[in-house]
Amino acid sequence: MNMTLPMSGSATPVLPAHDARILTRGGNLAQIDLDGQTYTLRITRQGKLILTK
Repeated sequence: MNMTLPMSGSATPVLPAHDARILTRGGNLAQIDLDGQTYTLRITRQGKLILTK
């Protein structure tokens, strides 16, 4: 997991960053659960991300 740190004196919040290749374990699909709903994250052949319910 990569975390981007704000420059000192900056009001920019630190956001968690996740590598999609790690989430998919080197494949092209991962399931993500949120409040009892399951979503599918897909990496396309063009290297784009699609999130579907």
